Amino acid sequence: MTEIDKLVQELGHPGAPLQFGVLLGCLALAFGICWASRRKRSPDSVWFGRAIIDGLLFPLLALALTYSATLVLARSQPVALLRIAVPVLVSLAGIRFLARVFTVVFPNSGLARMVERLFSWLAWIAAMLWIVGLLPAVMVEMDAIDFAFGKSKISLLSVVQGLLSSGVVLVLALWISAALEKRVLRETVNDLSLRKVAANAIRAVLLLLGLLFALSAVGVDLTALSVLGGALGVGIGFGLQKLAANYVSGFVILFERSLRIGDTVRVDNFEGQVVDIKTRYTLIRATNGRESIVPNEKLITERIENLSLADPRILLTTDVTVGYDSDVDAVQKILVDAALACSRVIPEPEPASRLARLGADGLEFSLLFWIADPANGQLNVRSEVNLRILHGLRAAGIEIPFAQQVVHLRREAPSSPATAATG
Repeated sequence: MTEIDKLVQELGHPGAPLQFGVLLGCLALAFGICWASRRKRSPDSVWFGRAIIDGLLFPLLALALTYSATLVLARSQPVALLRIAVPVLVSLAGIRFLARVFTVVFPNSGLARMVERLFSWLAWIAAMLWIVGLLPAVMVEMDAIDFAFGKSKISLLSVVQGLLSSGVVLVLALWISAALEKRVLRETVNDLSLRKVAANAIRAVLLLLGLLFALSAVGVDLTALSVLGGALGVGIGFGLQKLAANYVSGFVILFERSLRIGDTVRVDNFEGQVVDIKTRYTLIRATNGRESIVPNEKLITERIENLSLADPRILLTTDVTVGYDSDVDAVQKILVDAALACSRVIPEPEPASRLARLGADGLEFSLLFWIADPANGQLNVRSEVNLRILHGLRAAGIEIPFAQQVVHLRREAPSSPATAATG
């Protein structure tokens, strides 16, 4: 009798309804515990998730209760239905764990979603093989398939087990780093940039330790990695200088806090707000929505204007030309009043109007005024001031001359008849 035939025969046992009721009871109890515990939890928790059955706690509780019920009922009757539920809940727990950790650590990553889907398919295939009893046979066949690496051989089963153990350790490292960032760094470190570099450093250290632990568990000799480290150092020294410089510069920026997230900076005549500081580059977004990706090395080695570090106030100017017959004092008062009437223009330092030059078309004035919120845009406040100036000049009857040129035509005197005859 095959495993499938045995499974079908056990499912037809008279005690199957009892198993079904016990399974429903285990699921309901796990659901109730999660519902009672979730009320004060955040929606991005790995344990609880956004829904009651979306986190890791529900499949783990259901698995523990179902397995306990399996051990108890197996003494008196076949428990095929509960044995089917155990691998299903194991797969569900693994999928939920990977999905919730990736959602917290990489909320908008398409690659993380692809890895999650791939793991889900593999987990459900393994659960199906476990249920029908083919998993041991498949593992034996995988162990018979080996690959030669130099003088050593490694089986396909060892590769799969190594990948699974490495994946579990790395996901655990990501979970621990995310938990430390959320529960420790957010409460102890107020500066966003310093918190980010601490989180990146913790994550890198935990991933490195997790990778070394996973390789050691698989049986890889870690002393061989010293050769790889030396080769990597040579590669960085020759071929990856710029990349390494950008990464080092990113940590220097985050540690020194010369630039912080939220600062308004100007780089190569591109002005905007620092949105994010990555380990390799810094993302700057202008007020018009355009974004600039600046390598971190450029922010260390070149001159960068930080408009937010010392004083957020900036000086704006606008030029106005009026006719030569205009009252200079009245024009200056109209310009200053127009600036003060704008809500974003700060009164201290107060706006000032100056007669800049005696132009070809009229008297050229410059209005100087300060704003304290350049992140909200500069063209909009300059437009508002210009509109108020235009309305003020028109109301006062002051002419805004057009560009004009005066052309003088010179006529030569006609020659006399005597001169013409002599010629």
